[in-house]
Amino acid sequence: MRWLTVLVRQIRYEQKFYWRSPSSAVFTFAFPILLLVIFATLNQGGTVAALGGISYNQFYVPGIVAFGVISACYTNLAISLCFRRDAGVLKRIRGTPLPPWVFMAGNIGSSLVVSLLLVALTTSVGVLFYNVTFPGRWTAFLLTLVVGAFCFCALGLAMTVVIPTATASPAIVNGVLFPILFISGTFYPVQATSMLGRFASALPVRHFEQAVFAVFDPRRGGMGIEPGALLVMLGWGIAAALVAVKRFRWEPRQT
Repeated sequence: MRWLTVLVRQIRYEQKFYWRSPSSAVFTFAFPILLLVIFATLNQGGTVAALGGISYNQFYVPGIVAFGVISACYTNLAISLCFRRDAGVLKRIRGTPLPPWVFMAGNIGSSLVVSLLLVALTTSVGVLFYNVTFPGRWTAFLLTLVVGAFCFCALGLAMTVVIPTATASPAIVNGVLFPILFISGTFYPVQATSMLGRFASALPVRHFEQAVFAVFDPRRGGMGIEPGALLVMLGWGIAAALVAVKRFRWEPRQT
């Protein structure tokens, strides 16, 4: 119970730190919603022939839900840790009585809180304003979000290993992510048999989007769980976590 109390306090501290950086918080929440409003409005009433004529927004909103989780768990985590590392914050934290795992768990827990808020916000906007149907598959939805959050938090931690300086972190993190988002079919379907589709099928972003779409797909029967996609994300998450555990740096790289 003592360590649980310490962990909860650390998550609260990380949340205060996050919300006291309004530029970062506003970008994290505004960017997915802005993309949702632009693409959903432009394509309202349209259908996706490749998916059997399903409405475009029914396909698109799950992709933005997945993008929100990725932004909170991968992008924000990687960039914020790099800046805190180069500022010497991580080095000083390492010298305090706070166990390193509590600090990391606090950062991950804070990212989970942000991702849940983003999921609730984007889903609500889709349902209320763009006629998106949520079939009520709560078990599959929560399971998919938990596995996705684990995968992309681990990838965010592993990405800090290859980022040389904090100033380079936004360019590297987003430069890697956004091409993958496009070829994974976040904004429009990409044929799985195409060259880009085959390449994307080896990456966790496409599997996360497919798993979230399975939850939202009104034509689908059963619980809406995609076991194959979840296993791929778990594999990526475990591999990234091992890299982070072995190679994570608490001090800036020596120049």
